[in-house]
Amino acid sequence: MGKGQDLWKTAKTVIPGGNMLLSKRPEMFLPEQWPAYFSRAAGCRVWDLDGREYVDMSIMGIGCNTLGYGRPEVDDAVKRTVDLGNMATLNAPEEVELAQRLIDLHPWADMARFARSGGEANAIAIRIARAASGKDGVALCGYHGWHDWYLASNLGDESKLAGHLLPGLSPNGVPKSLRGSVFTFNYNRLDELEALIKKEEIGVIKMEVSRNYDPDPGFLVSVRKLADQHNIILIFDECTSGFRQAFGGLHKVYGVDPDMAVFGKALGNGYAVTGVIGKRDIMEAAQNTFISSTFWTERIGSVAALATLEVMEKEQSWQQITDTGRAITARWQALGQKYGLPLSTAGVPALTGFSIKSANGLAYKTLITQEMLAAGYLAATSVYTCTEHTPEIVDGYFAALEPIFKTIRECEDGRDINTLLKGPVAHSGFTRLN
Repeated sequence: MGKGQDLWKTAKTVIPGGNMLLSKRPEMFLPEQWPAYFSRAAGCRVWDLDGREYVDMSIMGIGCNTLGYGRPEVDDAVKRTVDLGNMATLNAPEEVELAQRLIDLHPWADMARFARSGGEANAIAIRIARAASGKDGVALCGYHGWHDWYLASNLGDESKLAGHLLPGLSPNGVPKSLRGSVFTFNYNRLDELEALIKKEEIGVIKMEVSRNYDPDPGFLVSVRKLADQHNIILIFDECTSGFRQAFGGLHKVYGVDPDMAVFGKALGNGYAVTGVIGKRDIMEAAQNTFISSTFWTERIGSVAALATLEVMEKEQSWQQITDTGRAITARWQALGQKYGLPLSTAGVPALTGFSIKSANGLAYKTLITQEMLAAGYLAATSVYTCTEHTPEIVDGYFAALEPIFKTIRECEDGRDINTLLKGPVAHSGFTRLN
């Protein structure tokens, strides 16, 4: 069990849910066996509380650390900031430099605001957009955080909070009065978006550029045209996709500019900083409402982001992690073919994942995590790539993974998967619209 599982048991008695992020709960990986806590991390390696070392072939700090853990250039910049002082009565000049940097990378944008988490940044974007458009209605596609405005999409038409559109995201605690303010459409379903615009008073379209699937030819262009035709503000949530396939937003790859964009995760390589950029006439609406927070002014986030952007540009990290992700995806597909497994892959290349289409799919995922953990890897069915995932690291990962695929083939042929698991099956996450 180890110190990590012991501490996790304690955590669940003093912290609701055990921690602050669903995606880091041990039950999502390997119930009763996952190490749960780390003592240190460097490159693409993590050490647990018992001093055991693992190669992280999983979600790399939930996608934050595209340059690896403890990147010296970023950490050194942060350490200098700590020595100089992180918080003061006066403002940090680095936030102005960061605003200029992001605007330079996105010529369609004129202004920026900053926060420290993705959910906050998305809430800021929605508040500004609603203030600018004068309309409450939001058409959304994707995952955009935990705030009331977003979970209002799961307020059903019945008297009870039912009819969830995003299974696994409960709207308990969200005021029922918000019902009818947010409307969902599925990715690549332009007809669904058109129907919403005809039926509802939509002032904002909020969506991820891409997550699990590529856009159909013309889809993003058509969304842009719809927004223009109906005077709707288009927001691209790039908290996850930003800086993974382009130096900036993924929308640059597809040549479609939004009116606003939201960035996070990779922006600070593990340090808390998120941003909202947009066109001047829209962003200035922030002055007509109230958006303000003390810790959005701390210095470390902006310093870390500037250092991260400098390293990214120097090394063209987005190209490295994209190439690595494509190579991993191809090797998963080859393993699936070799062992005759019904395997599918999905995701932006640097956020790649696979699934085995079987009634035992979740049990197979659990087995993979269990056996890879024993081999010294944090792994499941997704890999968020970083620049530290060298070819040698990837080769070692597949050398450990292939025997597990062979075992899964045996299970598909009749072997009882339950006799191989040393604990409960992993929990599943919520279902996304994209």
